[in-house]
Amino acid sequence: MVLTFMSESRQINVSKTGVSKLAIVALAIVFAAGLFVVGFDQGHVFSLVYGEQAFADLYIHELTHDMRHAAGFPCH
Repeated sequence: MVLTFMSESRQINVSKTGVSKLAIVALAIVFAAGLFVVGFDQGHVFSLVYGEQAFADLYIHELTHDMRHAAGFPCH
């Protein structure tokens, strides 16, 4: 008795295109803007709209205060 097994071979094509350079640049810009807003903003962002009062109110600073400390940014 002879058993014959027929095997099917399938070819799988894997495309390795990688991440586009434009996506990396866009992510770097978003990261830098977020780092500025969370870590270094002392009213600069809203001063474009509210003027000098934004430096006294520090809206973003107060909203991200605990996150600033957790990230190691000194703020007072």
